[in-house]
Formats: sequence, structure tokens, C-alpha cells
Amino acid sequence: MDLIFNCPKCEQELAVDSSGSGEEIDCPNCGETLVIPQPNSPDVKTSTGPVPTVQIDGNDGEPQVVNAIASSAAAKVKMHLKVPVTSKPAEKLIAKPLAPLEVAAKESDRKMRVKTIRHVDCVEVGHDRFDDVVTDFLAKIGETNIISINPVNYSYLELGSQKELTDYGLVIVFKA
Repeated sequence: MDLIFNCPKCEQELAVDSSGSGEEIDCPNCGETLVIPQPNSPDVKTSTGPVPTVQIDGNDGEPQVVNAIASSAAAKVKMHLKVPVTSKPAEKLIAKPLAPLEVAAKESDRKMRVKTIRHVDCVEVGHDRFDDVVTDFLAKIGETNIISINPVNYSYLELGSQKELTDYGLVIVFKA
């Protein structure tokens, strides 16, 4: 059962469970310390739960149910919230990690870099991955950083068969 009473200082309507009668509380509106009255006090109303309020409309004379929550004591409590204001900037709680070596190398004073991709290095267990390797690399550096892509043909001596083989590759010049 709820006890409904008014603050003696600001007249704010308060609703408190009857088990708290006799305890001291602070008024949520004005901050005044007050004692919760006994259920049989003259200025105290009691309620057993949320009962919808019925209001008669003047236009058609039919009763309308008014929102019980909107008319309750809790809805009438004014909240005065303050946002803390500081003159100095907030400190960072999470430190930014150091850049990886690859990024640090790209951000150095070097302006251009060269990458050579050979076809023979992209063959894995009989599968030719040359196109995938080139595509992944170009996507990684970005189209705006590409200066030139030059095809190359070259010959090399295969150690296992002692034959001279001809192969191809790409030389990619890009901005670091």
C-alpha cells in the first residue's frame, strides 16, 4: 500500500510504500529532510496500486480514462540534472597503440617504393595465384598511390633441371 502526502516545504506530492513510515527521506524536489508520516495521519492518502483516473469529457459526456502514470506523483517530480563543465580537455583513458613497422616505414621520408612480383613466386602446388597476388597488393596500396605498373620478361636457370626458363612479372612503382 502506498502513502501519498505532500512535502511541507514545497508542497510536492510524494508517494512512498507504507513500510517506510517513520523513516527520514529527502524531498526529491527541494531536498528538505522530512519524516514519512503514519498511514492514519490526517494529511495522508493511501492507495493500493495504480487505479486509472476517469474524467468526464464536456463534449459528448462519455467517460475517458486518463493515463494514471502521467498523473502520478512520480511523474510530477522535477529532475534538475547538471552536466559537469571543465576548463581543461578530458584525459584519454585508452592510449593509442604505436604504429606497426610497416606503417612507420611508409610514413618515413621515402616518397616512392618499388615492388617486383614474379610469376614463379606465385605458383603454389601447381596453382597459379599470380593474378590474386597482384590484385591483393594493388588493393592494399590503393589506386591513387600507383605511379606505374611495368611488365617484365626475364630468364633464369632452374636449379633442379639445369634448364634456362623464361618467365614474366610486374614491377610496380607506388607512393609510400
